[in-house]
Amino acid sequence: MTDTQTPLLSLRHLSISLPKGADRALAVEDVSYDVFRGEILCVVGESGSGKSMAANAVMGLLPKGVYASGGEAIFDDQDLLKLSEHQHRTLRGLRIGMIFQEPMTALNPLMRVGDQIAEVFEAHGQLSGRERQQQALALLTEVGIPQPDKAIRAYPFQLSGGQRQRVMIAMALALEPELLIADEPTTALDVTTQAQILELIRDLQRRRGMAVMFITHDFGVVAEVANRVCVMRHGKIVELGEADEVLKHPRHDYTRALIEAIPSNVIPEARGAETDTALLEVKGLSKVFRSKGGLFKSAREVHALQDVSFSLVKGETIGIVGESGSGKSTLGRCVVRLERPDSGTLSLSGTDFMHLQGESLRRERHRVQMIFQDPYASLNPRHRVGYAIAQGPMANGMSKAQAFAKAKELLALVGLGGTDDRYPHEFSGGQRQRIGIARALAMEPELIVADEAVSALDVSIQAQILELLEELKQKLSLSLLFITHDLRVAAQICDRIIVMQHGRIVEQGPAREVFLAPREVYTRELLDAIPGREHELADA
Repeated sequence: MTDTQTPLLSLRHLSISLPKGADRALAVEDVSYDVFRGEILCVVGESGSGKSMAANAVMGLLPKGVYASGGEAIFDDQDLLKLSEHQHRTLRGLRIGMIFQEPMTALNPLMRVGDQIAEVFEAHGQLSGRERQQQALALLTEVGIPQPDKAIRAYPFQLSGGQRQRVMIAMALALEPELLIADEPTTALDVTTQAQILELIRDLQRRRGMAVMFITHDFGVVAEVANRVCVMRHGKIVELGEADEVLKHPRHDYTRALIEAIPSNVIPEARGAETDTALLEVKGLSKVFRSKGGLFKSAREVHALQDVSFSLVKGETIGIVGESGSGKSTLGRCVVRLERPDSGTLSLSGTDFMHLQGESLRRERHRVQMIFQDPYASLNPRHRVGYAIAQGPMANGMSKAQAFAKAKELLALVGLGGTDDRYPHEFSGGQRQRIGIARALAMEPELIVADEAVSALDVSIQAQILELLEELKQKLSLSLLFITHDLRVAAQICDRIIVMQHGRIVEQGPAREVFLAPREVYTRELLDAIPGREHELADA
């Protein structure tokens, strides 16, 4: 039960200033909200809304050059904004815990998991060495890590993404804090793992009676966990209220836009392909990754693909869905020839695409292009985006003048006209993904493989990119192989769905059939794990 009388944390007229030259003067402007004991407050907004900055101010973790320029952050009668670094260190972990979005960057790659949890107790002078290890094991057990006695001796890279996130939760809860701040803790996770982490946080919050500030951009997640909701935009609060009221009767246009941007559970009618002529045929594709043994690890064999067969006709979009480790990205990389399958066949309009080599491969390769999950990592930061797009056509014999003219046309086509002389860091995540799409289109492909192309984006930007892909597909007569772990996204854009698990296809068929009448238990589990699926949101 929420204690509505005494807030544990109160932000009062908080303002946070950005360095000179930033896109705006204030990251957070005159923000006030409370977090009560025993509740989950979801702070929602897109990238740049200021939602994480407010949390970092509470934790004393603002980046260099960014500072709280006004207001208060009252926690148990003390203003957190006035604490010294030493006082903040004492408070962090002990009374306020934090779960970060990307555990791989927050965990020390050179320390065993158990030692990192034990270090939390050591930093606060609690327990003996043996007791710290015992408590670390108990915490790993509490957060549901499989085989905790083995996990405690593992290094972060030896754990899955969901397991690493559970380790972060164990560390955040080690000293039994009164307030837990969870900053986008499920954004990069599969739907099933995401559902498990949300249930874990909800369960721990209830059992321990904590207050939770849950930061997210996804209203589907809000529907699963929130008691109250605070919606932020451009550093300001636009809506604040009980979760049920905000979800079903949003007052602000921006809140309605965020809710409407959530991929719907309503499956569009089948569109059908332009023709029944097969563009891509995959038969019996298999791929095994082998790692050699060493001093600290044994040799491993991972069967990433096992006897995978399907065909894609011209003008069709096929969704490849599944959890991490299902083989879906390996399949995409094999199709674009970034990986070489061990066996099977892969043909493109009747051409044996799998065994092409040298000049023959170079001539045909333009027909299949890839859009990557992280466009920033796939763009050279030293090259202007016009050059990045023109590179491919120039390598295929197009003159420099023609290639740069084409780059300008393509940037205009994806909604970024006049930006060809800018560098990747000058664009937002959604804009960089548009650049990735333009670069793929520069080669005039027949088939585009989109590998988790929208998974790292805010839901509203995600909706724009999906709409753009659909428009370009119709305009340019493209076919798409759309790889995703988010079934809501697949439902909006795909004609057919292929569900993968452990390197095998477990189900495939028309999108409506797979979503509305799944035959396999695994497919039903994926659908049941979609956040917000059981909650009716505002009418679109």
